[in-house]
Amino acid sequence: MASGNQQRAGETGQVQSLLEHYRPIDGVVDEMVDASGKPRPLWKLFIASLQALGPEKLTQRFARADQYLRDAGVYYRVYDNAGANERAWPLAHVPLLIDEKEWSAISAGLIQRADLFERIAADIYGPNRLVEAGLLPPGLIAGSPEYLRPLAGTSPAGGHFLHFCAFELGRGPDGRWWVLGDRMQAPSGAGFALENRVATTRALSELYGELHVHRLAGFFRRFRDALNSSAAASRGRVAILTPGPLNETYYEHAYIARYLGIMLLEGEDLVVAKGRLMVRTVAGLVPISVLWRRLDAAFADPLELRTDSQIGTPGLVEVVRQGAVTSVNGLGSGLLETRALLAFLPRISQELCREDLLLPSVATWWCGQEAERKHVLANLDEMIVGPALSTRLAFEDDGASVLGASLSAEARADLVARIETDGSAFVGQEAVTLSTTPVFVDGRLEPRPASLRVYLARTTDGWTVMPGGFARVGFSLDPTAIAMQRGGQAADVWVVSDRPVERETLFPRDSEGFDRTVPGSLPSRAAENLMWLGRYIERAEDTARILRAYHVRLAETSDPAMPLLSELRAYFDPLGIDVTDPVPPGLLDMMDSAVYSAGQVRDRFSPDGWLALKDLSKTLHLFETTVSRGDDATRAMTVILRKLAGFSGLLHENMYRFTGWRFLEIGRRLERGIQTARVLARLTRADAPEGALDMMLEIGDSVMTHRRQYPVQAGRSTVVDLLVLDPLNPRSIFFQVERLKTEIGLLPGENGSGHLSPAAKDILKLNTALAVKEPSDMTATALNALADEIGGLYSSLARAYFS
Repeated sequence: MASGNQQRAGETGQVQSLLEHYRPIDGVVDEMVDASGKPRPLWKLFIASLQALGPEKLTQRFARADQYLRDAGVYYRVYDNAGANERAWPLAHVPLLIDEKEWSAISAGLIQRADLFERIAADIYGPNRLVEAGLLPPGLIAGSPEYLRPLAGTSPAGGHFLHFCAFELGRGPDGRWWVLGDRMQAPSGAGFALENRVATTRALSELYGELHVHRLAGFFRRFRDALNSSAAASRGRVAILTPGPLNETYYEHAYIARYLGIMLLEGEDLVVAKGRLMVRTVAGLVPISVLWRRLDAAFADPLELRTDSQIGTPGLVEVVRQGAVTSVNGLGSGLLETRALLAFLPRISQELCREDLLLPSVATWWCGQEAERKHVLANLDEMIVGPALSTRLAFEDDGASVLGASLSAEARADLVARIETDGSAFVGQEAVTLSTTPVFVDGRLEPRPASLRVYLARTTDGWTVMPGGFARVGFSLDPTAIAMQRGGQAADVWVVSDRPVERETLFPRDSEGFDRTVPGSLPSRAAENLMWLGRYIERAEDTARILRAYHVRLAETSDPAMPLLSELRAYFDPLGIDVTDPVPPGLLDMMDSAVYSAGQVRDRFSPDGWLALKDLSKTLHLFETTVSRGDDATRAMTVILRKLAGFSGLLHENMYRFTGWRFLEIGRRLERGIQTARVLARLTRADAPEGALDMMLEIGDSVMTHRRQYPVQAGRSTVVDLLVLDPLNPRSIFFQVERLKTEIGLLPGENGSGHLSPAAKDILKLNTALAVKEPSDMTATALNALADEIGGLYSSLARAYFS
């Protein structure tokens, strides 16, 4: 097939079409072509295949990849003057290809580096021999905000500070890979690397199958197994700790949690009790033994670290000190990202390991030493100067680092004066010229600067390296344009072998055993959000049904003053909803609240469910500005109801019947019961306007059922019987109460003694009382009281499961 692709490319004259405008930059290594513009051996088949497809088909293929990312809801949060906004994941569609042999050399260098950092962390938080021997300036340690004094003298559980690391690499003009920065605090991007892989292979599936590209799943499986093994040894669970949905990479946190089957928690979900870290679940406190931390350590414990943190867990530092929980990575490991530390790594490596670094760091000089300071000042035009204690790369630190050659005479003089006065606050780094990799722009390939992020995970057999990662690619030739916050793109990385590779997956082998998750191990916060998701969706449906009933009659009569329409306005007025508005803001608020609640539990929400919910929200917001009153609003509400039914059906048919589903179902049934009772109380009064009963049947979606069940004209008794007391009508209040009784009865008990919980007692009493009622008993007062009783069930459930 390879030769066939090449032959077809030649026959169609496309061999040069994709590369005819591709020009490598002088003095810069290009990953795809050599200095003469000829494809490198590794890329020949790849380019020939792209050319065989041609620009038009490639554009279609890459659009397919983008559509997958949109459908999956992949986003990256961007912070700018407008605030925090979700940006569609910026995929650079052409992967970066690296030969397996070259990757082996990179892997060896990074494993050596990870081991070195492990030893440095153990020394800094232990005996401090590096400082004592003069290999590390004490000021760089003590002065760093990443050095956590409360952890001094702590030996981490399991014996390791580092478990999951990332390294930012760049290829220099000499063709060698250099380490630009180290990520030890809470490395991000591994989940995005997986999504890059899925999207890219959607576009280039034939080529991916033809090339021998190493898979990523094995890397994650081995790390997951190592985490689970560590947790099992101390009889606890594994969890991922996230700062929450407003974090720039929250999507990835939820994706990894879902992909690996690990609980995703926020700081408020955790509590320290009896010397252990516990997660609040609906079944009580459950111990956490391994915490994969995705928030900066300083925010992890407001009791001993940053007191202004609202996303941490009080007492976390103490359980880490006691070895009762394994922190991945260890608290305080962010210190290892300090930019100035790069200047001392070569000597430290010689001292601790008796070997040179296989992968050198970008050349760095700390200006707190006289000779190094003089060297930086003498070569300022070739230097990038920045904060010594910064943990960010020079091209992504928001202008804190400057290129000496770009400074005006005045700015240069000011910088020199500051370096001479306070040299220890600065480092100079050799200005890096990054290699370029191809991107697809307007039907052709163009070179763009790129860096490579590679991930390492500690397993029971030592470090394992992800055979790939992702490349950050600039949107222009400016190296600073690589930063994701500045519009950079991300490309998949294909490690290519010359022989078939193992097709690894996350699934266990048949010979391996497995454990089932305990059904009650649902965090209380997640349960509450699932319940409110159900309530908001049902509340939106009820509102949409009433709005449709209002506007269909407005379209028929053109008389907004008719008594029945006035009755609906009066019903909505206390709720702050203007029913005369085709799409009132209150309905939009309900949908936004539903999306927010679902966003809080993204790790427990299927991609299809999320896509359906976002589509529903998008449609509703579109209608806000495009729909007019009357018939137009009627059709719009019908569309919304159809989409709501599709979303609810998706959840009902596809969601596993575990504890989370029960809380979602309880939320729906609570809200349907409350809303039905409230509207019934209004529309079945003796003095209700003409047509109220017919409207009530329409709102209750029971017109056809009523005609079959009662061969008479609708009367108050028949409407109340059908919508309040009929146990077979899924829209009746009694049906909701029956479902609530069943689902609440299956929730985890409070003490396992066989006694009913308060919520179970409340619903049993309500169910029994309603079962013996007659239609004549259900006056407006009784219906409003019934709505209050159903609403009171939420309080009982909240006390039992959410407190």
